[in-house]
Amino acid sequence: MLAYSTYSEAGGVGKTTTAANLAVAHARAGLKPLVVPLDPQDGDLSRLFGVDDQRTEPVDNVVRHMIRRPKGDFDDLVRTVEGVDIVPEHNMLSDLAEYLQREKDQAEAMGEAFGMHAQLLRVLREAGVPEKYDVLICDPPATEGPHLYNAIHATRSLVIPVEPSAKGRAAVEGLESLVAGLEEQLEVDVGVLGAVPIGFKNTRDQRTILDEIQYPIPEIIGERASLMEGCWMQQCSAYRYVREYRDRHRDYEVETLAQFDRIARHLEGEVGIEAPNPPEPGDLEHEVLAP
Repeated sequence: MLAYSTYSEAGGVGKTTTAANLAVAHARAGLKPLVVPLDPQDGDLSRLFGVDDQRTEPVDNVVRHMIRRPKGDFDDLVRTVEGVDIVPEHNMLSDLAEYLQREKDQAEAMGEAFGMHAQLLRVLREAGVPEKYDVLICDPPATEGPHLYNAIHATRSLVIPVEPSAKGRAAVEGLESLVAGLEEQLEVDVGVLGAVPIGFKNTRDQRTILDEIQYPIPEIIGERASLMEGCWMQQCSAYRYVREYRDRHRDYEVETLAQFDRIARHLEGEVGIEAPNPPEPGDLEHEVLAP
């Protein structure tokens, strides 16, 4: 299974839209992706795909499963949108650290072990996710904490949206020390499958910054603020937005969709997955075959 977390410590770089569009790109190629977003903020992946309607309700959710208090099966949490299975975010994520610490204290009082940062991995394994899915994508918040640590522990790999600016360069430099610290703290190897520069305007400074990135760069995405804002307005992927909500197909937007297709193929190739029905990059009419 291909598994990765989209992460950048710099906010506003398109981390969540990158996760969403890559998930759809995997699904377009006939793979079965599961997305587990873990951001407690309202502007999250569940909101983007329009499956956040129960986030304030007292319903079963991934946090309850992580603290061993589920109300039902993990499979019942899943919602499917645009060929992508999603575990919707819930407001209980805001207090995840407190819930995990409380469970850890209770477990230790009973002489049991409870790894606070390994609970998402446990939940996914017990639910048979590695056997049921081809791709796992986690979308944690940018800040360090149990959301991020659980995502990285579960996926062991990162895809990094990068702002080609001095701020973005600092974020990449900070990521290197973060990865080293996480490997030591979590006792797992953490790899970077690729960096995806977003908002590139081909200035000299930006080219210099990209030359300094030590990770693979499968594609460089230009300034697409209108396209990404449209996705949020219509609560859908860029593929659906261009196909259903644009009055005409703009070549540069179709090329951006092709870039997401090519990034998905790059990531799949990194772990030896061959998609059964890959589209021609940017083909909006490609028939998605259910896996």
